[in-house]
Amino acid sequence: MSKKVAFYTLGCKLNFSETSAIGRQFNEAGFETVSFTDKADVYLINTCSVTDHADKKCRKVVKEALKHSPNAYIAIVGCYAQLKPKEISEIPGVDVVLGAAEKFMITEYITDLTKKEKTQIFNQDISEAKSFISSYSFGERTRTFLKVQDGCDYTCSFCTIPLARGASRSDTISHVIEQANEIAQSGVKEIVLTGVNLGDFGIRDGVREDKFFDLVQALDQVEGIDRIRISSIEPNLLSNEIIEFVSQSKKFVPHFHIPLQSGCNKILGLMRRRYKRELYAERVAEIKKLMPNCCIGVDVIVGFPGETKEDFLETYNFLNELEVSYLHVFTYSERENTLAAEMKDSVPGSLRADRSKMLHILSEKKRRAFYETQVGISTEVLFEADQKNGFMHGFTRNYVKVKAPYDPLLINEIKTVKLENIASDGDMEISEPSEIFVH
Repeated sequence: MSKKVAFYTLGCKLNFSETSAIGRQFNEAGFETVSFTDKADVYLINTCSVTDHADKKCRKVVKEALKHSPNAYIAIVGCYAQLKPKEISEIPGVDVVLGAAEKFMITEYITDLTKKEKTQIFNQDISEAKSFISSYSFGERTRTFLKVQDGCDYTCSFCTIPLARGASRSDTISHVIEQANEIAQSGVKEIVLTGVNLGDFGIRDGVREDKFFDLVQALDQVEGIDRIRISSIEPNLLSNEIIEFVSQSKKFVPHFHIPLQSGCNKILGLMRRRYKRELYAERVAEIKKLMPNCCIGVDVIVGFPGETKEDFLETYNFLNELEVSYLHVFTYSERENTLAAEMKDSVPGSLRADRSKMLHILSEKKRRAFYETQVGISTEVLFEADQKNGFMHGFTRNYVKVKAPYDPLLINEIKTVKLENIASDGDMEISEPSEIFVH
């Protein structure tokens, strides 16, 4: 009988694409992929260092895995594994910890599935993570996350990602196109481009050979893919030529996620971001001029060291006036080996929480205001396999989430629907079974 392997992924879309690629390695080595609750022989947990409580989350997933399969071999990879291997090795039940340069060779490290008395650690210095390893998610979703870039050369004062993933490096355009064609042949309708610093695409062996815009133009020619979505791109790397090209493309969708982090130039300077809020506003204005229905998401951090009440209100008012569609709000938390962790004027936790709550409420207002502009529009929806209480969901090209009565024939299909109504409480409502409503 073949051995069974199960996966659990914490963190970003990039992690999901890498877990899927590692999963294919296990399958090629003769393992059968099973669900987390199916008593696997091996559990691989792909960790994140960006979100809070990485240690607590990792411990909980390990504990759950061992509940389902007490003698299972536990392997930990990902950003947290690169940054804190010794800390992870002290979690009861963990057998091996692999760093950034080792995780894609995992099947070479776990030929013996015997439980270990002492956790093995294979973790080189992050400077050794020089190669770009391509990956894409497959089999779990209607859309595929395609990794085209890894690492980051930016030195934002709050961020540990360069320490966890290394220097910026990219795939070649020709190989990305090859993978996009593979994905198209599988029947997937949408590709989401992912990377640590996606707009910095084009660096190989420390030398810039291409630009992200070159990749965008090449991918636009791929046959068999209906939609291509840009996952997240820095405002200083989102050029007007990219915006204009997307506005005219039939494949690239009108949806941008653009990290802001703060709407106060003083705080942006302390964060060591590479732009001012004026540039961000210019990018949003250019997008909305060319694509009035475009959905724009924003990352923002509250409670950064030195952020006064006035600084926060400057961010709040900037976002309130900006024509954006939703916010991803992060409460600042200290990270070891970052400049920000050594800064003075720490913001009390209660104030961080209050500011976070204000921005979450603002995000809901922004999302609803954006959805209200879409009511009455006939548009295409790509439906997904998930179902709950007899309903299924899908997304428009501009990332409006819609709901319909569950129909297995709709899965991975693109249908034209009319967006009819938004429930006042945020729930999805349908007045007639054939009608599809905005979520």
